[in-house]
Amino acid sequence: MSRNITTAAVIGGGIAGPVAAAALRLAGIEATVYEAYPADAPGAGGTLALAPNGQRALEHIGAAAPLDAVGYPIHRTDMTIGNRKRFTIPSLPDVGPLRLLHRAELHRVLRERAAALGVRFEHGKRLADVRERPESVTAEFADGTEAEADLLIGCDGVHSTVRGLIDPANPGPKYTGMIGFEAGTDHDAPTPPGLMTFAFGRRGYYLYWARPSGGARWGVNLPMPHPLPAKELRQTSNEEWMARLLEVYGEDDPGARLLRATAPQDLQISGSLYLMPKVPSWHRGRMVLVGDAVHAPSNSSGQGASLAIESAIELARCLRDLPYERALPAYEALRRSRVERIAAGAARSNAVKAPGPFAQALMPLIMPLFIKTVMNPEKTLGPAQRHRIDWDATA
Repeated sequence: MSRNITTAAVIGGGIAGPVAAAALRLAGIEATVYEAYPADAPGAGGTLALAPNGQRALEHIGAAAPLDAVGYPIHRTDMTIGNRKRFTIPSLPDVGPLRLLHRAELHRVLRERAAALGVRFEHGKRLADVRERPESVTAEFADGTEAEADLLIGCDGVHSTVRGLIDPANPGPKYTGMIGFEAGTDHDAPTPPGLMTFAFGRRGYYLYWARPSGGARWGVNLPMPHPLPAKELRQTSNEEWMARLLEVYGEDDPGARLLRATAPQDLQISGSLYLMPKVPSWHRGRMVLVGDAVHAPSNSSGQGASLAIESAIELARCLRDLPYERALPAYEALRRSRVERIAAGAARSNAVKAPGPFAQALMPLIMPLFIKTVMNPEKTLGPAQRHRIDWDATA
């Protein structure tokens, strides 16, 4: 077997980075993860859903079982329109449930698994630039240190530095027009455990579910015309944000009740929400992109984390079996059409998260027919959730 990659510098320690590094170790490639934030930085982000395909992909690095222990299974999803009728969204009966977990918990499990496989983590390493040579690539960090490897893998999220270094013409992330908020409350959700409700309110979209320990957890995507950086988001107090949320969701049931039962200090600001448009250049020379840095669908897809995990494992499989000049195009060929198809579907879903009064009046009438005729789970969910990676097959 011809292979000229023995070391890899993985930029970013969120989701894709630890998975890529762990899979590379299983492929016989030494990998080090370089994370911009310090080791003691608080966990970022809110709750995410790990789809069945993402859970299966994690079996290849031995991380599926640990996540089962911390994830909360969702066996059913419903949709409500206004304060009226509830509809159950069709699902696949035999793929297993979605699993909800806090992003920080997912990060912890993935990093622990990668470390157990021999992956080294270095924190406080914010990438500033790269130097390329025919036989290697050197990462230059903002603290003045450097790291040389055979390959540099950009797992540094939607605001990726590596994406611009690969091709300055690559697009940046696109703002979705929404800011994410989330919180837990002791007020019980009007639904049984294992059920998530997607609610189309009068002026905005929100979701909620019962917590295993009692009470409920809810999340909203607050419409906002312009993105707000994290510093500006923090300049507004939680009390002010709660007042703004009640202006939008105060006429919704149970949205208003859940918000009013939430202590302002428990409000979590997930931040401005972005997605990635099509990225022309996934790789160049000895650099390649993985995860949100190259394909971040709208959170409507429920597939962001799962697709990042899949791509990380497929890249390792290609590098295991092919010299990098062929491995990187093979990886892109395996992944591009799949991730772009799912992203396109999520973008269409995103466009209807705040239906107007006329649309709300019609939706209860047309939704039963729509569910029976259009929302065929094998067509809408099957291609995404039934996907399996054959790790043992030669790339």
